Amino acid sequence: MSTRNNEDRIGTNQSAADAPPIDATETTPGTLDFATPTEFVELPSQGKFYPEGHSLHNKETVEIRHMTAKDEDILTSKSLLKKGLAIDRLLENVMTDKTIKPDQLLVGDKNAIIIATRQTGYGSEYETTVTCPVCANSSRHEFNLAIAEINGPDNCASHGAELTDNGTLLITLPKSNVVVEAKMLTGRDETALVKMQQTKSKHGLGEHNLTSQFKMFIESVNGHTDRNTISKFVDNMPATDSRHLRKTYGKSVPNVDLTQKFFCEECLTETEMEVPLTAEFFWPK
Repeated sequence: MSTRNNEDRIGTNQSAADAPPIDATETTPGTLDFATPTEFVELPSQGKFYPEGHSLHNKETVEIRHMTAKDEDILTSKSLLKKGLAIDRLLENVMTDKTIKPDQLLVGDKNAIIIATRQTGYGSEYETTVTCPVCANSSRHEFNLAIAEINGPDNCASHGAELTDNGTLLITLPKSNVVVEAKMLTGRDETALVKMQQTKSKHGLGEHNLTSQFKMFIESVNGHTDRNTISKFVDNMPATDSRHLRKTYGKSVPNVDLTQKFFCEECLTETEMEVPLTAEFFWPK
């Protein structure tokens, strides 16, 4: 991220002689007038997967302004939190290009903007409760969001996926030898998945998080695009293939890598874990 030049922005390079006269009727003595700084956030997708005409088509960065107290009002709005709209409304506020809609962002790009926005408001230090994956002991741990790495589109081949001209991924499954074509999910797809799981849970239909996600991002299997065919394949996919698809897709899709080292003082084990994004991410204690 790079901070925009505030001198150019608020006109401090202007000479006193060239400055327009101050209208005393419009200025209150002692009023503090701040120009909110902005930053450019690097997009993991580099804009390569947005269609022509989209505001982010082939754009490698997006400009956001720093969080303000007014933005905190959004994060504490009970109605927005209840509807699950608080984060999207926050992103709408901080992105300077108002033609960009959060639900149209690729998930990886949206994550990058969320992390950058959090840093502008509360800093890079993020403390939360962590459960050790080895001994299951819970403890407080501080992560550094500033060291998060960007996985761009050039990483696909190194993880066993092939990037097509249509912006999709081709992944060959090891057991069935089926070639799966997968698309990049957007914020809208992510929201649809959450609502789908909530509906199933409400009606006692059980949780199908993994298969539902597969059915959402798989575009074709061995060239077959029929949704019923894809659904049947997913439901009967060998566990070996499922694990391979989940792992390869997760590493190949442009995103922010939040994997960091964690040392458990209880069992004295050091492991790598993905930074857990708990409620304390935007609502620190």
